[in-house]
Amino acid sequence: MPQEFALTNARIVLEGEIITGSILMRDGLIAAIDRGPSAMADDMDGDYIIPGLVELHTDHLESHYNPRPGVLWDSIAALQAHDAQVAGSGITTVFDCLRLGSDEDSGFKKGEMRAIADAIETASAEDRLRASHLIHLRCEVSARDVLDHFEDFRTDPQVRLASLMDHAPGQRQFQTLDQYTLYYRKKRGLNDTDFERFIARRIEESARYAAPHRRAIVDACKERGIALASHDDATIEHVEESRAFGVKLAEFPTSMEAAKASHEAGMAVLLGAPNVVRGKSHSGNISARALANAGVLDVLSSDYVPFSLIHAPFVLADEGSMSLPEGIRLVSATPARTVGLEDRGRIAEGLRADLVRVRRHAGVPVVRAVWREGRRVA
Repeated sequence: MPQEFALTNARIVLEGEIITGSILMRDGLIAAIDRGPSAMADDMDGDYIIPGLVELHTDHLESHYNPRPGVLWDSIAALQAHDAQVAGSGITTVFDCLRLGSDEDSGFKKGEMRAIADAIETASAEDRLRASHLIHLRCEVSARDVLDHFEDFRTDPQVRLASLMDHAPGQRQFQTLDQYTLYYRKKRGLNDTDFERFIARRIEESARYAAPHRRAIVDACKERGIALASHDDATIEHVEESRAFGVKLAEFPTSMEAAKASHEAGMAVLLGAPNVVRGKSHSGNISARALANAGVLDVLSSDYVPFSLIHAPFVLADEGSMSLPEGIRLVSATPARTVGLEDRGRIAEGLRADLVRVRRHAGVPVVRAVWREGRRVA
């Protein structure tokens, strides 16, 4: 027997408009969308119904696995804690970032990220998780061991996105030494001598490894159909390199010039939802609201605050940067399309019944219910 139920008296956020009406779900899919009321349906009391959010870049799982320096939590327990917060924020598909590449001062050992990926696979198979979890490999191309770490994932079907990162001083996010010092010296607690040695070593490693490692990862991802993301592109030259590599997603461009060039080249430009909510970047880079007003913001990521992903579209709509349907597209339809997930991210007949019931109080959205493939998960 088909499993079906309906929602009515809802403000349904479609791609281009908001309608008041009803949604019928059957066997995990959206079976019908109707304007007006429906009998024998759950009354949504005028709340918004939006598509389940699609999160492409979050390292939030890492903070549960490694909650304090030197403390590693059970991977399944860490994953379940992360998953509960993600689903409670309206995220029904999440790309968990796993960091590849380290140096002697930081990073995870080879095998640690593989163990977390195994935990994701096990927890998914055992129906422990509320959201759909996929993997985003954050590849630090200037690290000596990034290719060794990448080998652990070469045949993993959970991997659907890989980003090419170089956080060495003078590169991408940190084009000036002042920026790098401000961000890393306090974080690492190094004295003058040790910090100078650290900088010299990172510059040398970037010069030696970044280009060949970037090319090797690009080739491997193209062979397997894994979507590629650039990271912290700052110049036209960076954007041209990304375009030549076939990059689909431009993560966190650090200048308006790079953001506009990426958008015009057909890459989806991603910035952080916390940037929208706070009104500025935590690292002093370009404002997401500025990109929205310039018409070159395509995707938002919760980055380090899961709830920001549902909060930010309402902020953008309130300030007039875009309509609410346009804002919701940044966190649903566009990220899904960018990585080839055509079965979700929109409220449309035949797509997955990934839906979120939202009400607002004092400007802040309240997630009242979440369905993934028609199943209530939060």
